[in-house]
Amino acid sequence: MQILFYLALAVTVFCTVTLLMAPVLLRPAPEVQRVLDVTASKYTEERQALGEEELRERLLKLAHAFRARLGLAENVKLNARLVAAGMRDAGTPDFFFAAQFLLPLLLAFAGSFISDNTVFWVLALAVVGYMVPDFWLTMRTNKRKERIRKSMPDAMDLLVICVDAGLGLDQALLRVGSELAISHGDISQEFAQVHLAQRAGQPRLEAWQSLADRTKIEEFQAFVSMLAQTDRFGTPVTKALGRFSEELRLKRRQRAEEAATKTKIKIIFPLVLCIFPCIFIVLLAPAILIVAGGMSGMGGN
Repeated sequence: MQILFYLALAVTVFCTVTLLMAPVLLRPAPEVQRVLDVTASKYTEERQALGEEELRERLLKLAHAFRARLGLAENVKLNARLVAAGMRDAGTPDFFFAAQFLLPLLLAFAGSFISDNTVFWVLALAVVGYMVPDFWLTMRTNKRKERIRKSMPDAMDLLVICVDAGLGLDQALLRVGSELAISHGDISQEFAQVHLAQRAGQPRLEAWQSLADRTKIEEFQAFVSMLAQTDRFGTPVTKALGRFSEELRLKRRQRAEEAATKTKIKIIFPLVLCIFPCIFIVLLAPAILIVAGGMSGMGGN
């Protein structure tokens, strides 16, 4: 029996050492490994891209078919909100509709497992599920507007530089959009949309007005008004752009000062509710304990 035990132990140790040494002993040459890594990564990325594209197409077809089966037409206001949020794909409204329809059902199904007040939780979670996509879309739109608003002074400065260098306003717009593609991608997309609209034959002021209506940003409305006055009165575009850029930077500085002023008021509530009680406890607790101890001693006497 001992011989069998030692034989099994030897076989186990041999197999373990072999498995541990196999990656080292069977490792291919560095050149072969490099070729394998390149080809594997390339094929893997292509397969992943194809798989994601096929899955996306299937989901789009299902959502569109489900929407057509219910006989619901496209909502123009919803499409405008999606465009303002930066989602311009043709299948985005179908995805949003599917999320707004299926999420309440899923939450209502989850609420049915709550034993107490089941009907209330089912209805409440269904309402929450219906409102969550709309709330998310509003937040995404507001954040995108804020990013565009913050990037406008830099874009206007680059427009002024390009126009001063001799470029036309349309060529300067295209150049600024390409320069801001990495740092300010949202405003770069909007500039590219304006350029495509102008290439399609839309007049310049109409293209800019469409941008202002699409983003609903006051600075773009003021920019369109400035361009209209420039064309009407023959004012040099360079001076108008420079003055407009200075106004944008002044407004941004004023908004920063306003936000800094509001922080003085906003910080009162954390001070009163969180910091002051701790300070009072640290300062007054020893005195209260001493007084309580003294009074207890007097009562004992």
